Amino acid sequence: MAAPDTSIVILAAGKGTRMRSDLAKVLHRAGGRPLLEHVIRACQPLKPAQILVVVGHQAEDVAAVAESLGAQTIVQQPQRGTGHAMQVARRAIRKSAKLAVVLPGDAPLLSTATLAALLDTHRRGEAAATILSAELADASGYGRIVRDAEGRVQAIIEDKALAPEQRDIREVNSSMYCFTLEKLWPLLAALRPDNAHRELYLTDAIAMLRQRNERVLAYVAPDANEVMGCNTRAHLADADRVLRARKSAELMDSGVTMYLPETIVIDSDVAVGPDTIIEPGVQLLGKTRVGARCAIGAGSVLVDVRVDDDATILPQCHLVGARIGPRAHVGPFARCVPARTFARTRTWAASSS
Repeated sequence: MAAPDTSIVILAAGKGTRMRSDLAKVLHRAGGRPLLEHVIRACQPLKPAQILVVVGHQAEDVAAVAESLGAQTIVQQPQRGTGHAMQVARRAIRKSAKLAVVLPGDAPLLSTATLAALLDTHRRGEAAATILSAELADASGYGRIVRDAEGRVQAIIEDKALAPEQRDIREVNSSMYCFTLEKLWPLLAALRPDNAHRELYLTDAIAMLRQRNERVLAYVAPDANEVMGCNTRAHLADADRVLRARKSAELMDSGVTMYLPETIVIDSDVAVGPDTIIEPGVQLLGKTRVGARCAIGAGSVLVDVRVDDDATILPQCHLVGARIGPRAHVGPFARCVPARTFARTRTWAASSS
């Protein structure tokens, strides 16, 4: 689905204080990639007019990740909320854009298919705004989506403000939106910091649209995991677990045998050929490439390694930046960790050990 009339705005300016880290939240890694990279990669297949990343905390480092993937960046300084971020983004959004999809930079499980469905719901419904929502078994702590008799969004109500009869609502706001820009722009100037944090919030723009009887819709994500943000280390671990399970399933579907896949760690950028066997406890990291009909022995760790077809890595090998030739046998307990001063990678030929 091409979206040439759509600008995608990714909010990545915050520090992420609940991470208890000096590193900007969106630079923490899950599945072998920074959180922000996952979000950008989910957006790219839509072929939008632009992908714009709003940066702030550690702006230079965050921008380096974004710009390496072809995204544009703009600095929000100081950071005064999501509404203020859109005020800043407006300066860089192309004048030809009719729609904007607004996403957080810490949602690594978001899929292209769900973003396409959000856009489709917005277009078909001729909406002023469409919210990506999710249904949770336990929605406590989240803002709830209250719908009217026709199924449109009537309000977003924070957990502490719910009436007793609303507490059973399981549909929650993900803070991911699609806006029709001609409807949004007049409201941004009207946002007020009437909250404890003295910030400007996009949820207030949603409320203003409803007050003006504009059409506000919600699309329920098919998998609630997709809207999960990484606000804490526990959230980060949960996202990493899901991403690695997805990667393992993808490889097994392509013809790779994995014994005890729950013990195997494979980064998102790794490629493995068919009929390769991966034993328990293996880690394939970075941009490792493994050919067809290979065997990777239990407990081996490969980082940025190329393994050619029909090679065997016996158990407990630790290889970094190596090239394993076709039909080679390596190990057990082989170690190739080049010194930092070495520019070249080490290559094994067939039958080496």
